[in-house]
Amino acid sequence: MQIGVFIPIGNNGWLLSSTSPQYMPSFDLNKEIVQKAEKYDFDFALSMIKLRGFGGKTEFWDHNLESFTLMAGLAAVTTKIKLFATSATLTVPPAIAARMTSTIDSISHGRFGLNLITGWQRPEYSQMGLWPGDDFFKRRYDMLSEYVQIMRDLWATGTSSRKSDFFQMEDCRVSPKPQAEIKIICAGQSEAGMAFSAKYADYNFCLGKGVNTPTAFAPTAEKLLEANKKYGRHVTSYALFMIIADETDEAARAKWNLYKEGADQEAIAWLQEQSGVDKSADTNVRQLADSASAVNLNMGTLVGSYANVARMLDEVATVPGAEGVLLTFDDFVKGVENFGERIQPLMKSRSHLKTKEAV
Repeated sequence: MQIGVFIPIGNNGWLLSSTSPQYMPSFDLNKEIVQKAEKYDFDFALSMIKLRGFGGKTEFWDHNLESFTLMAGLAAVTTKIKLFATSATLTVPPAIAARMTSTIDSISHGRFGLNLITGWQRPEYSQMGLWPGDDFFKRRYDMLSEYVQIMRDLWATGTSSRKSDFFQMEDCRVSPKPQAEIKIICAGQSEAGMAFSAKYADYNFCLGKGVNTPTAFAPTAEKLLEANKKYGRHVTSYALFMIIADETDEAARAKWNLYKEGADQEAIAWLQEQSGVDKSADTNVRQLADSASAVNLNMGTLVGSYANVARMLDEVATVPGAEGVLLTFDDFVKGVENFGERIQPLMKSRSHLKTKEAV
């Protein structure tokens, strides 16, 4: 099973809480996290892009770095871990995204890929005059399909003259071309999102679900397998989980309970308000904002001793169509260290690392 870290490009990571670790994002923090992840044989690191936060007393995600420039810096201080930036496609034209990708491919010597998002939080874009109107929700994957095809034209041939409802390319040029194939990530869980991933992406991220229910995302992975059949492609699921681990189950649960007690209700209210703008019945934003566990965006959460977290991660690997996990931590520096030293050595799904070390 592949292991990735969803690095904290925004303040306080993924916990909307006043009692969780409080920190600002910085290059130095993310460099430390990614270099540790590389040391412990994580397969990849991904950074999101967020252009406006949720406010509240913790100022959740009001402070964010920029994804492409951060990953360019990290590419220069790492040697083997795969790196993914996120393109907010309403803000970056596809030809510019293609050129920035080619540049970071050069810096990383072929270790770079791209996560594509359409955008769901209207104020992120309306603050810059870039929101195309709420009808965009209905056609966002039509736009994204053209976006990715233009980029792949440019990476493959160095030119694109593709014309569509959204983009008008006229002998557009990008050179040099990437030295390695650029892998594309999407995080679609709606019907349209799944169809896009099956047709154009290489990996699809999905939200894990519940606390200590590591296989609860299996129906989502199954939907992607069905979509794969339609388009004759092999796109795999990567599930998003937060790890809250300690020496004992009791100690880990105490931390989780503490974080929930400090939930930033004002920031959560903002999240819930924005999640209601898209009226699509199957949008995955509904899960993010559900009151059940909005304190960590309702991502799948594994809480327990190091041994039990290792066991639950191995269960994730049993889900058909699941190839890996994308991990967040309550405390990222300690979390990556504890994963590498205390959790990963116990995982059957990572036993290939022991074989590599023996050789």
